[in-house]
Amino acid sequence: MRAAPGLSGTVRGEAVTMPEASTPFGWSWQHGPIRLRFEVRADGTVRLRWMNDLPGEAAGAGLPPLDILTVADGRGWSGFRYVESTLGARMRYRTHQESTDGGWREHLLSMEDPETGLRADLVLRAAAGLGVLRSFVRLHHGGTEPVVLEAVTSLVAAGLPGLDPTGLEDIDVYWADNDWLAENRWQRRPARDLLPDVDAARRPVPPCGCFARTGEGSWSTGRHLPMGALVNRRDGHTWLWQIEHNGAWHWQVGEHRGGLYLALLGPTSAEHQWRLQLRPGESFETVPVAVAVADGGFDAAVADLTRYRRALRRPHPDHTRLPVVFNDYMNTLMGDPTTERLLPLIDAAARAGAEYFCVDAGWYAETGEDWWGTVGAWRPSRSRFPGGIGEILDRIRAAGMVPGLWLEPEAVGVSSPVAGQLPAEAFFRRAGVRVRENGRYHLDLSHPAAVAHLDEVVDRLVAELGIGYLKLDYNLNIQSGTESHGASAGAGLLGHNRALLRWLDAVLDRHPHLVIENCASGAMRSDPAMLSRLQLQSTSDQQDPLRYPPIAAAAPALIPPEQCGNWAYPQPTHTADEIGFTLCTAMLGRLYLSGHLNRMDPGQFALVSRAVEVYKRLRPVLADAVPFWPSGLPQWDDASVSLGMRSPEVSYVVVWCRATSGLEAWLALPHLAGDEMRTEVLFPPHRDVRPYWDAGAGRLRVRLAAAPSACLIALHKDQNAARP
Repeated sequence: MRAAPGLSGTVRGEAVTMPEASTPFGWSWQHGPIRLRFEVRADGTVRLRWMNDLPGEAAGAGLPPLDILTVADGRGWSGFRYVESTLGARMRYRTHQESTDGGWREHLLSMEDPETGLRADLVLRAAAGLGVLRSFVRLHHGGTEPVVLEAVTSLVAAGLPGLDPTGLEDIDVYWADNDWLAENRWQRRPARDLLPDVDAARRPVPPCGCFARTGEGSWSTGRHLPMGALVNRRDGHTWLWQIEHNGAWHWQVGEHRGGLYLALLGPTSAEHQWRLQLRPGESFETVPVAVAVADGGFDAAVADLTRYRRALRRPHPDHTRLPVVFNDYMNTLMGDPTTERLLPLIDAAARAGAEYFCVDAGWYAETGEDWWGTVGAWRPSRSRFPGGIGEILDRIRAAGMVPGLWLEPEAVGVSSPVAGQLPAEAFFRRAGVRVRENGRYHLDLSHPAAVAHLDEVVDRLVAELGIGYLKLDYNLNIQSGTESHGASAGAGLLGHNRALLRWLDAVLDRHPHLVIENCASGAMRSDPAMLSRLQLQSTSDQQDPLRYPPIAAAAPALIPPEQCGNWAYPQPTHTADEIGFTLCTAMLGRLYLSGHLNRMDPGQFALVSRAVEVYKRLRPVLADAVPFWPSGLPQWDDASVSLGMRSPEVSYVVVWCRATSGLEAWLALPHLAGDEMRTEVLFPPHRDVRPYWDAGAGRLRVRLAAAPSACLIALHKDQNAARP
């Protein structure tokens, strides 16, 4: 880094400070494809843009590196965009410095508002070997009067790269819609369709419009995934981002000076009822965000983001072991477990090769009881287990499996004794009234009594019952949040979200070998913050095996494959093709098994056992593999769906046929183009798939005669292999 004119000089790890008067100067920070340009003007204000090879206006002029809305200082131009705040444009340069932290490089830019005394540190981090930038902002109030915050960006960047000088004609915007039973539905539209050309070049004022997506309430992925992308369809240059928060969020893209800008935020006042009074001496930190930059299109950007997620994630042995989990719920006991029903399932699951057995919802409720409104104490039912739940758990352990239980920790039923035992402040409240949603109250984990209650529950289940697996569910969307501590509802929700993450960290600190699954009515809280701590993620509550493939195939765009808990629920009423179909749904993620295995005939059971055996062979590769989509990201009604996982030595592909008749599909595997490959149909056995590998074109032909049906194929590098 070169010293700017009039500065004291710059050395890695030492701050550069701007004197009171200075000529304009700038500097660059580069990490692989991440190329940032910072410019300080004569008045000390800062601009940031992404560097590219385009000149002038086509490169996009810089923007202030953060946007801050307060009650006293709003936007400098009317609209909805988080790039035009008065206070953000007023921030003056203080220092910048670069440092290293293990395998991470960090760049810190410090700025200050001369009017309010508010100081902002923009923290940028990048991991070695990855084209991913992580960003967040720390605010510290050094002034004399309170400041009421209404929005603070975690990252603002202009001059997005890869743009054609003619404008946005080659750019596509990607986002993903999410819903219960219909998760991970990726959409793509040309940027110019979403951002109409208003002839901004001839207008004296900038455009007001943008394209935005928002996560609302406490279901962080209840409507959309906290992700998006910009892809240049001409050259494949891609920006792919994620917001790493388990609550409310917002992102937007819009035009700026002939290019595009991106703004990433956590909760805001306009979208989430978030408002925070920052008193002198107090600090606030935004939620972290990340952006992956790649030249190989969407798949390449997801590959880098997958590696980044692994680097950021809390270490746990489960991430490399990938044990097979049997859960008694889906299309099986459906929340109505008893000793009589569980014992044969336990024996069958063990014989099939399962390594964990989770007793799902209902284990705490007496027979015939409407348990929805009574949960909260989490003590085993006496009527369901006449010999005690210990009989069930001992049987699981005797069969060589680790026992697990379902838990919904943040929910307390309105009829639960816990609702009256904890102080009112331990629950979500608005306008002084305890929030009630669908017959439940919601614990506020920023209150110590709520934390103490849940600590007692988890420690008791682990210590007294020997539980090694917890499925943590979350079936409430509590909307705006809680005003329990005198804060705005959105600020209260943010406080709970962060307290939940601290609680999870503390649980795993005390019980480091405990495996915790994240679930929220399937995948309504499948965000990067939760995934960075927990070991599995339920990808859906979808009960129809024919509707599950597009959910499971798209899930690795958000979730590393080894955390994708995809249900496979074969039944004795299924044909062999149907059993193979549902088992294939889980083969390139985490094999999350259910179904009445104990009622199957020998041939059906052998097919399930074969799938488990094949999965155990390939799971060491999945722990390091990255996803790709041989036929593109799946659409909800596609007749055929495919998903691939690749590693240096082998690539795996699953193909599902959902048509009314068979199919012939040509699948693109460009990373293998030019290589001779040996193809192997791994599952189902004896399937007449007849794969054909075209090395020159980098394509795999797959034929499936039956419908519905599916298959798992391995492609091994083999220099001596002859083309079929």
